[in-house]
Amino acid sequence: MEFLTRARTWLLARLAERRPQLRLSLRMTVAAALTFGISQWLHLPWALWAVLTAVILTQMSVGKSLIATIDYMAGTLGGAVYSGLVGLIFPHDTNLEIAVTLAVAVGPLSLLASSNSRFAAAPFTAVMVLLLPTITHASPLQSATYRVIEVAVGCVTALAVSFLVLPQRAHGLVYEATAKILTRMADLLPVLVADLKISRPDTPAQRLQGRVGEAFRKLAAINIEAARERSAYLNSDPDPQPLIDVTLRLRHDIVLMGRAAIEPLPPPVLERLEAPIEHFSLAAREFLISCAAALTARSEPAPLDAIDKALADFAAAFTGIRRDHLLQNVATDTVERVFALGFCFEQMHADLAVLATTADKIKRGPRPTDTKKADAQLGEIA
Repeated sequence: MEFLTRARTWLLARLAERRPQLRLSLRMTVAAALTFGISQWLHLPWALWAVLTAVILTQMSVGKSLIATIDYMAGTLGGAVYSGLVGLIFPHDTNLEIAVTLAVAVGPLSLLASSNSRFAAAPFTAVMVLLLPTITHASPLQSATYRVIEVAVGCVTALAVSFLVLPQRAHGLVYEATAKILTRMADLLPVLVADLKISRPDTPAQRLQGRVGEAFRKLAAINIEAARERSAYLNSDPDPQPLIDVTLRLRHDIVLMGRAAIEPLPPPVLERLEAPIEHFSLAAREFLISCAAALTARSEPAPLDAIDKALADFAAAFTGIRRDHLLQNVATDTVERVFALGFCFEQMHADLAVLATTADKIKRGPRPTDTKKADAQLGEIA
């Protein structure tokens, strides 16, 4: 019985971790089956393309499904209209004529798709419209019409399923992605503290910094989906942009601390600062983890009392170092790193206070939003 209980606990924990993926799997399954049924009811000649469209457009969040549907429908309509006209104008009875017609249709559409990703489906649609008549013996106009109808069925079904079957809003994914970043930064803090004390050629700091940067790029993409949801009045949650901005500033603080930890601090300085640095790092780490949990659960963040006290202790120790002239005979680059560390802690304290306020606003619910910054987020992170 104990084994079964542990196995059940382990399985439930793994399923909880994969909750968004399980939701997507269910939505995609429902979309495929439902689209097939509708295609049979409408007597569409090629249910395959409607089902494929529904599966492709059923995305992780409602916002991403909306973006994918608009782009896919635009590409399909453009490709179907253009290739249908090409098929009517150019003869295509022989293999050579079909090859020429394909070149005339696919060439300009490929150029359009490479210039505007919204029309990525256009060249594929042109191939479908021009080659399917060789199998079904339909005219290019009929082929184009059926192609549009099939894609429309897939688009409508995918959107309906995304809205109705365990819908996943992009805002929830933004909070989860931000919580993951905060947790990764929390894991990085003790590594940097160790680098301030001893020289470690094999320090994992650079690898962990890279993981934080990768998580930010994913967050920026999700934030664009959230902005699309708000612009379509599909979500009334607070704009997550202030949360992303303060998290980005915290990443800059961590990077600055990493630069200060390129080499260990001088022994006289480290003797005075070691305990305050460890206390501040521990308090900041615990606060980041608590904020990550608060964002995921939409609950109240932890208080800042421990961080306030830790910064005051560090400031007092730093003042003692300057008063006792411990930096007087130290190399210039080392002095710069010590002062950079002090500035880093002060800035981190201020940014953590903003993070607490922002997380509290998210917990308290909807407010007016401004969606204009989301499209520029990818460029800012890069």
